[in-house]
Order: sequence, then C-alpha cells, then structure tokens
Amino acid sequence: MTTADLFADLTDETPTSKPSTADAAVVAQMRQLIRLIGQHNHAYYVMDAPQISDSEYDHLFHGLKALEDAHPHLIQPDTPTQKVGGEALGQFASITHTVPMLSLGNIFDYDDLVAFDQRIRDRLPNQTIHYELELKLDGLAVSLIYQDGKLTQAVTRGDGETGEDITHNALTIRNLPKVLSGEAVPALLEVRGEVLMPKSGFEKLNREAAARGDKTFANPRNAAAGSLRQLDPNIAASRPLAFYAYSIAQSEPDHGQDTQSASLKWLESLGFSIAERQFVVEGVAEVQRVYEQIQTERPDLLVEIDGMVVKVDSLRQQKQLGFLSREPRWATAYKFPAQAALTVVEQIDWQVGRTGTLTPVARLKPVSVGGVTVSNVTLHNIGEIYRLDVRLGDTVSVHRAGDVIPKVEKVWLEFRPDAVKANDQHVKLPTACPVCQSPVVMPEGEALARCSGGLYCPAQRIEAIRHFVSRKAMDIEGLGDRWVEALQNIGLLNNVADIYHLYEHREQLLGLEKMGEKSVQNLLDAIESSKDSTLPRIIYALGIRGVGETTARMLADTFQTLDALMAADLDALQKTPDVGQTTAAWIVDFFRASHNREVLDRLIAVGVHYPPPAPRTRQPLTGESWVITGTLSGLSREQATQILQELGARVSGSVSAKTKAVVAGEKAGSKLEKAEKLGITVMNEAEFLAFVEGHGVDVRVYLE
Repeated sequence: MTTADLFADLTDETPTSKPSTADAAVVAQMRQLIRLIGQHNHAYYVMDAPQISDSEYDHLFHGLKALEDAHPHLIQPDTPTQKVGGEALGQFASITHTVPMLSLGNIFDYDDLVAFDQRIRDRLPNQTIHYELELKLDGLAVSLIYQDGKLTQAVTRGDGETGEDITHNALTIRNLPKVLSGEAVPALLEVRGEVLMPKSGFEKLNREAAARGDKTFANPRNAAAGSLRQLDPNIAASRPLAFYAYSIAQSEPDHGQDTQSASLKWLESLGFSIAERQFVVEGVAEVQRVYEQIQTERPDLLVEIDGMVVKVDSLRQQKQLGFLSREPRWATAYKFPAQAALTVVEQIDWQVGRTGTLTPVARLKPVSVGGVTVSNVTLHNIGEIYRLDVRLGDTVSVHRAGDVIPKVEKVWLEFRPDAVKANDQHVKLPTACPVCQSPVVMPEGEALARCSGGLYCPAQRIEAIRHFVSRKAMDIEGLGDRWVEALQNIGLLNNVADIYHLYEHREQLLGLEKMGEKSVQNLLDAIESSKDSTLPRIIYALGIRGVGETTARMLADTFQTLDALMAADLDALQKTPDVGQTTAAWIVDFFRASHNREVLDRLIAVGVHYPPPAPRTRQPLTGESWVITGTLSGLSREQATQILQELGARVSGSVSAKTKAVVAGEKAGSKLEKAEKLGITVMNEAEFLAFVEGHGVDVRVYLE
C-alpha cells in the first residue's frame, strides 16, 4: 500500500451512530501514524538509514496533522506534531533513585577476563553460564520512569544515589518513546540506558557550529552531556540525541523475562532502541572472539564505544551473584586499549583553508596512538592554543577522538623544559598569511583568524572563483567547479581576474577534455557579457566576509562608486544600513589588502564596469525595514525583495519593533504571529501589489 492509499483510508471516516466508536477509530489512525513516524524518525536520526523519501515522510506527518486539526480533542500526548521543547527551567531538581545506579567494574585484557569468569564460576559451581555481550556506549547514563505506559520522569545517574531531573530535555529526544506501545505494558517501569549522539549527528552538529564560528564539541559524549544539562529544552531539541536502553531497573508487575537478552528484546517491543550489536556466548574464548571482532568493526558503528559490557545472561544467576558495594558481581566493562599517548610538540605551523581560515597544526614527535602513528594534530585556533597554553617543546597528551581524529587533550606542565619556562614565549598569531602574505585579521569577539587576501590567496582561489561566477554575482554560466580545477591545474586560473584573460588561451581550452568549439565559445561569450554588470553585483562578487546581496546593495546605494567604497573608513561604513561594526572592519581589511586591490585594478582594466550613478533622489521607503514571510503566489520572494529595495527599503529576515511592515504570503508562521503581537502593519500579497503600484512600480513586469 502506498502512502497515498493509506491516507485515502485514513481520511474516510466510516459513519457510526456511536461517537465513542468513531473516536476510537480516529485514535487508532493517529496511533498508527505516530508509530510509523516514530519508526522513520529512528531510521533517519539514529540509524542514519532513512527508509522512505522526505516527501513520503511529509505525507505521513501532514496526514497526522490533518487528523489532529479535525479532532483536536483526540490529540495524543506523544504526537510528533507538537512543538518540542518549552520554557526554560531555572534550575535542575535533585532526585533520589529508588534503585541505585551502580557503576561497572573494569577489565582490560584476557587475563582479567579469565579472572572475572573464574569468580563467577566459584560462586555458581556446576552451573552452565552464558554471557550476554553489549556495546559499551560512550554517553550519559539516564533512568526513565514510566507510569501506566507514559514517561513521567528522566533522571541522570549523578553519584548513583541522587541524580538530576532532566525530563524536560528527555522529552525532546526523537527516538525515546514518550508512550509505550505493545501488549501488557507494566503499571510502573524503570528503564536504564544511555543518551548519546550518533557519529553522523555529532559531525553535522560540529560542521554547523564551525560554519557559524561557534565553539565545537570535543567528542559526542561531551556534546550529549552538554545538551541534556541545558535548562532550555529548545536547545536539547535542536541536538541529534538518541537513547539506547540497556536494562530494566524495576517493573510492576514483573516483566516476566528470565534473561538479559530477552529483556532487551522485550524493551524493543515496547518501542525502545537498543544498541546495534548484542551477543550471547558460552565461555571466555567466545567472549574474547567477539571483543576482538567488535574492535575491528568499531569504526563502522553508528555510535562511539569504548569497550564491551560482559553480563551473565540469566537473571536468576544475576540475583544469585548479587552486588559489591559499588558494582554488580555479574557484569563488567571490558575496555578497549587506551587511545592516548604522550609526545612532544616540535613545531607549530599555520594552514590556510579554502575560506581563508588560519588553523594551527602541531608537528609532533611521532607516536603510536591506538595502533596509528600520529605526527600532526590540529590545534583548531589561537584561542585553543591559549586555553591549553601549549608551547614548542611541551609534552602533551594526544587522544584519537572517535579513534579517528587526533586531538591534544592536555599539556603536562610538569615536563615543560626549563628553557621554555625561562623564555615564557607564547605561540603568536601570524600577522601575515603564510601562503600569500596578505594581512591576517581577527575582529574582536571572533574565534577564527582569516587571511584578508580573498581574491588573491592561492589557498582560497577555488572558493573565491566559485562565488565570483555564481548567478547572483557575475553570473558566468559554464564555469563550474570541474573547469575551474582543470584550468588551475594548467596554470590559467589563479585568481578571478584571470577569468577575463582566458580568451588569450583559446587553443589550450580546446585541448581540454569535453571542451569543444561550441563549449569554449559559449564560455568566452558568457565571460565577455559579464563585464557589463552593476555595482551591487560587483561588490557581492568580491566575496567580502559579511557582505551578502542585501548589504552589497546598501553599500552601492550609499557610496555610488567602487572608488568611494574602497576609500570609506569605519565610521562611514557603519552609517550604511545593514552594516555593523564587525562587517565594517571586514570591508576595511579587505580593501586594505594590496593583493585584493591589484586584482580589482586588473578587473577594471579588462573592462568590468557598471552604469554611472544616477542622480540621488529620496526613495519613498528609504530607511524602512520590511519583512517578507510565507509563500507568495504571483511574485517570488526575490522579486518582492527587489521591488522593496528599489523603493529604498531594507528587507530583513527577522521581525522586531523597528520593522515597518510585513508582507505575509500563505503558510506564514512565527514572523506573522510576532508582527501581529507587536502591532506592525501586515499586508497580504494583493495589498502589497496595490501599495507598490501606488508608489509607481509597474507590477505587470514582475507578474508576466
């Protein structure tokens, strides 16, 4: 059955004379959709293996929403359509565990394993012993309380006796069941498990943080723990957290399972996720075999682990074995070999990335970490260097984060050489780019230093050229990444100005694979056409940090010529709408770099130009801030933005008290709500078109 067929059935409500029967049918439909959406959330967010397309998922989601809109009195407490998160807490409440959350003992090699097994056999003579093996998840231990199948409380392990109430954040975890499914759900159930961040989600979180210039997390465990300890549940909701169950602490009535392995399967039937590997074996030789197998599979697992957990499988035997003061006798953590080592920092170099970011790299005395020789490790930024206080000659601890990325975790001041102590010489940020010698800039409050030679620097040229030729910049069709790399490889394209000299190398272009006469001519024609541009496009094409389309237009309107913009100081720039202190500093630094000026001179010399400035007239919407939200039917968002900018308005992405008016299309959301709350003028599309026509705009041009 397709999703379309499914919804045909779901939306055809069978008439009945008994409203309660009709309600029950609708609830059953809702429950089915909640189960399906939960299943696919798990596949997507936890397993990183989506089973349906985004459109099919949307179909399921909107089908559930339609049912809820039609029957609001039947909305289920665990529906995924409701906003996740809520009001921030003032503090965490302390909760005493009814059943203490004990820790596990550790073993580190085969001899330890044999000794653990012998202690078990000494206490259970003449009994057959099976071991259940689980992944030792590297996350945060959490206890969940369900009453009548509904999640009522989530508590961290804490000190084992007392933990913190994190229910508000646990409710945001996508794969954690808020209402249990299945048969014979206990009246009271306490489930223990691990909250963590799968590798793919962690990597995505750090990529997005780095792109924003925010602090990145050291490892998935820190990311998960930091997310759960947020007072604001909306922060936790934005993080890709997952919960994996590993034990039942209490159940009333009894769950009826007689082994640990059966208990996990039972938890799965209730809707819980469990770790991706479980084994039941007999004897230490089999335990060791699985342990070694998982070590080899470790890089391919969806989550970070630091060992295996070995448990006696029989719950009856577990009860016989009992507990020590802090740990059970029937379980232990079989840890993987240490993934850390000590070595010496011999040199620190600075590398320049494709966007101009300078990254310090420590050159180490080669050392084996987790079976891999490590000689280089990133120090991320100058702030991290200062935080660690790392210096040349220091002894450092090197860990392989996720067993892949080496990371300096600690500087051993105890081993700092006397000569290093005496010099007290800190590592300094370079003043000039090590690749192109352009000035290095790092505005106040920023964590990342950058090379200012964006148009010139060889390390940044691919990114600079890609942006320069894009549709909203110089719009040079046919010069894609593949051709850019090919032209760079043969020395024809080192910076954006070289684009306008490609006609001098026509024969070389024809010699490139898949570059025939027509392709070459079309490319050269597109390059020639791009010379006739506009000042906003040219400013945007330069790729100045912080200068997007809107800011480029504001700069063009304010300064009128490229020469005037290049000569502008900080004060003049900050008077421009949409330009703050930081962006103004970036603009000044860009034009101060002599290499950038050289490239600009070459662009002008080959004929890149824009129309002379028109006489200044005050536009009717000058100084006003407008917002466009929702979907417009006759205009595109870009067209509406262009109309407003031509009338002198600034188009913002957010509503504030300074907003003059909001243009609201279909499915306008929170921005419309905020505007109405603030009493800001709201126009629909028809009202907007009538308004701009009254200010002399021929809207027919845009509606054709």
